[in-house]
Amino acid sequence: MEPPQKLSAEKRKNITIETVIELAGQQNPSEITTAAIAKHMGVTQGALFRHYATKDDLWQAVMEWVSIRLLDRLEGAARGASSPIESMKAMFLSHIEFVADHPGVPRMMFGELQRSAPTPAKRMAQTLIKNYRERLCTVIEEGKKSGEISPSLDAEAAAVLFIGMVQGLVMQSLISGDMGSMRVAGPSLFAIYQRGVAVKA
Repeated sequence: MEPPQKLSAEKRKNITIETVIELAGQQNPSEITTAAIAKHMGVTQGALFRHYATKDDLWQAVMEWVSIRLLDRLEGAARGASSPIESMKAMFLSHIEFVADHPGVPRMMFGELQRSAPTPAKRMAQTLIKNYRERLCTVIEEGKKSGEISPSLDAEAAAVLFIGMVQGLVMQSLISGDMGSMRVAGPSLFAIYQRGVAVKA
């Protein structure tokens, strides 16, 4: 890695965000201090605060990073699929891969959503889930039109169940301490979901 002083401001911001996510995968996100972040990066706390005035500003930036990258990844996976059902499967498996690659992300998401205060980071997490659900509903409606998905299916409920499956896998993986187990369980779990939403022969 380049010495911190030679990095551009944008690159330093990205490294800071990646550091927070890495630390969140190792400890309770609420216990991560700016001192710990700075130490991990090999910079001073003052260097951090040149880019983020407060810890809440940094947490918001992390949620923005997660939102942009996760939704972009899901969109890319869906575009490469041959049908609406295959799009949903690709999105499901891509989401699992994203979380397995960044285990600190769900820990931060769950932590923010549990906070009672309406922080910018919490609002960002809520917006991410809303946009994700809306994208799923669009794919489900496309599946209805193509004859793949049951025309009587409640798209909103099916989208909630889809996201709930990912969240359930994440929680079980966090409990077991084996994030890679999601990759093994994911295809079988989606197969059950697919049988539930598909047009019955």
